[in-house]
Amino acid sequence: VQLQASGGGLVQAGGSLRLSCAASGSIFSDNAMGWYRQAPGKQRELVARISSGGITNYADSYADSVKGRFTISRDNAKNTVYLQMDSLKPEDTAVYYCVGYKTTLGRGQPDYWGQGTLVTVSS
Repeated sequence: VQLQASGGGLVQAGGSLRLSCAASGSIFSDNAMGWYRQAPGKQRELVARISSGGITNYADSYADSVKGRFTISRDNAKNTVYLQMDSLKPEDTAVYYCVGYKTTLGRGQPDYWGQGTLVTVSS
């Protein structure tokens, strides 16, 4: 299983970025997917996750800090998951990791990790 994330970069506060994650191997349509991030000096945290069927309206589908600003989606035909990030803030600066789960709902810790893509938001 390989997860290849892309789309990170430098953006001004208030701007937008879209991250993409292409999955290969024996994973995707039956697996929940998600995004984590790790800011400098902080622990990794869940940003968003989406079930195999595309459900994102669970209470814990999004971190409170990104609700209303970030949207996770998936295209099973392309084996790709996206993270649309709007109204970005400097505190969103982090390395963002694409993750995959062996389950359809994605509870608990991820089973697969991508290599990370850096998002830097300037003030």
